[in-house]
Amino acid sequence: MLGKRRKLGKKVHELEVGSSYTASNVIEDRDLLMYLGLTDDANPLYIQHDYASQTPYKQPVVPAVMLFGMVSSIISMHLPGPGSHILQSHIHYPKPVHHYDEVKFTVEITDIQHEEHTVLCEATGFDTEGDVILQGTLTVAPPYEPRSMTASSLENFY
Repeated sequence: MLGKRRKLGKKVHELEVGSSYTASNVIEDRDLLMYLGLTDDANPLYIQHDYASQTPYKQPVVPAVMLFGMVSSIISMHLPGPGSHILQSHIHYPKPVHHYDEVKFTVEITDIQHEEHTVLCEATGFDTEGDVILQGTLTVAPPYEPRSMTASSLENFY
């Protein structure tokens, strides 16, 4: 990480309403186990087939926060990109996602508030059948323009 230049995402003045980014993922056992291990979440609905088969879901479901993590990844890596920060989110999960499902998420910028240095994004997720699995809005602070290191380095000199 040290010595390696990283490019920041789009600054607030570089963004446009209507810009969008779409990504798809397949929910693998490895991803679920890493999430469950990291969060120490042992909900049987997420990992126990015998329990889940007795619920209306019929099989284990993917934790909602994992799906939100995929949306968060789009925000922090693509739109607006590195340096962004999610300030607020309102997300609805109308249909459960099961292990090994392929999901597709789209994040679109719907409003830009230059004075507040925020953008409003709409997120939508679909499963392979085209059903909505995630829908909501996020308020995001795009990356800030960094101050130049050399602009103030000679302040002590006249």
